[in-house]
Amino acid sequence: MHDGSCSFETAEYSQAALLKMSTMSELPTTDQPPEDVESDDCLLSYNYLYSPTLLQGRVAFITGGGSGIGFRIAEVFMRHGCDTVIVSRNLQRVTEAAEKLRAATGRHCLPLTADVRQPQTLSDAVEEALKTFSRIDILVNNAAGNFLCPASNLSFNAFKNVLDIDTMGTFNASKILYERYFRDHGGVILNITATLSYKGSVLQVHAGSAKAAIDAMTRHLAVEWGPSKVRVNGLAPGPIAGTEGMRKLGGAAAEAMGVWNTIPLLRPGNKTEVAHGALFLASPLASYVTGTTLVMDGGSWMTSPNHMATVLGTPPSAHL
Repeated sequence: MHDGSCSFETAEYSQAALLKMSTMSELPTTDQPPEDVESDDCLLSYNYLYSPTLLQGRVAFITGGGSGIGFRIAEVFMRHGCDTVIVSRNLQRVTEAAEKLRAATGRHCLPLTADVRQPQTLSDAVEEALKTFSRIDILVNNAAGNFLCPASNLSFNAFKNVLDIDTMGTFNASKILYERYFRDHGGVILNITATLSYKGSVLQVHAGSAKAAIDAMTRHLAVEWGPSKVRVNGLAPGPIAGTEGMRKLGGAAAEAMGVWNTIPLLRPGNKTEVAHGALFLASPLASYVTGTTLVMDGGSWMTSPNHMATVLGTPPSAHL
């Protein structure tokens, strides 16, 4: 019969539980962002949440890898043992970026020039990458173009240009890598997309249409190429600080207007957060994940006002 007394073991357990609770209360909440820098520079310090050898021996081919999200994905991959090939139309940009990445991580980074709209330039870049590394394990389709423009002011060529870069560029790189290497060796394709089409965003019919097509492509290719041991997934960032998209699409004005307060997590994301999502999807941690899109937007697509771009001012016509 229990007499209400407390044994030594129980008391000891209670003290341990209290200590654990006290320690837990001092931990940061799980929505706290990792360190990031807004410029296209490497992180001053890095806190490993995954094993530093998670991508050891792998090689990643990253389009649009010279700046923004692509640059940070390259850095985080390299910090986890991966060598990278960063590709851009601007050779000077990727050459400078590669120097920074090599200095910060000690890994190999090959800068190459290519235009994702021109398959032959991509094919040449893939051949150069294979000549250097003898393998490519991961493709990150990150090259993109965007701007704000009402559909009625959007020229036919401007609409086509965004689809050529985003949608055709994603298909071109994916097809070339699959035929040249992935079909026989397996691999991972990660498509950087967006949530613009989820509810129809004003001033974004061009980019929303391009990204919706990429979302469909992700599912189609996952089904077709799965038997070749190729996983295909998407990653859809929301408003991300320190990116060209944030600068072009009214990030400073949105902050001044208090738009971040409409996001469930009450802030924009940062590039390191997105890179961590890419790291998960590209790694063996996601070995049974294919044909899906990871949304990393703090919940913003569900709650952000769709009139935001209109309030920021209607931009001039786009005649790219």
